[in-house]
Amino acid sequence: MDVDEGVRKRILEEGCDYRVCTSCTGPALVPVTVKSPKESDVRIKIGDNTLYVSRVQARYINRVTEDMFYTEDEIDACPVFYHR
Repeated sequence: MDVDEGVRKRILEEGCDYRVCTSCTGPALVPVTVKSPKESDVRIKIGDNTLYVSRVQARYINRVTEDMFYTEDEIDACPVFYHR
């Protein structure tokens, strides 16, 4: 699976792990503090951090792109993330 350079750069700058999971509008790229990784996730090393991709999303996407980053407003509006 390919990861866009902009995604790699942001993960390295922020220094935290991220996860691609399923949201109300499709694949969502969020910090693991919003949606915890699962044992079944695909793991991609980005420097000292890890990008987790849910097993469900890994079946449908070939590339992790910057447009998958979710904003705080989108996270707050989607019931999938209400358990935070």
